[in-house]
Amino acid sequence: MLEVIAQMDESSRFGASPEALFHARLVQIERRIAQACDNAGRDRSDVRLLPITKTVPAEILRHAYAAGLRDFAENKVQEAQGKIDLLNDLPVRWTMVGHLQKNKAKQMLGFAQEFHALDSMALAARLNRLLAEQGRVLDVYVQVNTSGEASKYGLAPKDLPAFLDVLETCTQLRPRGLMTLAVFSGDRDRVRACFRILRKLRDQSLGDHPEIRGLSMGMSGDFEDAIREGATVVRIGQGIFGQRPTPDGHYWPGTVATPPPA
Repeated sequence: MLEVIAQMDESSRFGASPEALFHARLVQIERRIAQACDNAGRDRSDVRLLPITKTVPAEILRHAYAAGLRDFAENKVQEAQGKIDLLNDLPVRWTMVGHLQKNKAKQMLGFAQEFHALDSMALAARLNRLLAEQGRVLDVYVQVNTSGEASKYGLAPKDLPAFLDVLETCTQLRPRGLMTLAVFSGDRDRVRACFRILRKLRDQSLGDHPEIRGLSMGMSGDFEDAIREGATVVRIGQGIFGQRPTPDGHYWPGTVATPPPA
């Protein structure tokens, strides 16, 4: 009975032909990204689409792969590992985008080729040691809390310069840029203000840390504003895979009445 209900839920969420649905949505997303880039006077090649696959079952992700996706991004290690075990025949690139506890670091390194939520030196040191043992490096984005909300993870903007200085000692980590989650608000000026803060922090960091070029910001509900403000990576989940079946509060440790789309 539970299996039948699960199949019904997947059908209502992903349709009778998930591949066709994802392809059509990707075409729409691509057009919007291209238009946002054009409006901002930027090249389309400046912006990378990072599909957020959390809550999407492994068998459905096969349809996403068939529709053309080659990057999958997850925010929970256990969920990601379960999917990877079932999709290890597909040549996809896995990214971790959610808050990571130190005790999950080793498991995350077993699959992630990129990490978008580095938010503490303790975590950086743990990752660096494990990577050194494995003889490899990891691309990372440093998460900054640009909204000032206590419920969100990330460094305070004032703490970023010192953090980047110390991060240089973690030679197995390759900083690629900064990441943020904007305030969840219908007020686009407030949303864009978060993106502008991140861009300003990036610009201020380039002198001492020229490797900090990327800006991972913007989700399904605000990626066009993020592109306008300089995003180089937009993280889009619901715009491709549809509304999630349960409230998603993983980025917010406390209770959030209305979570933002990713």
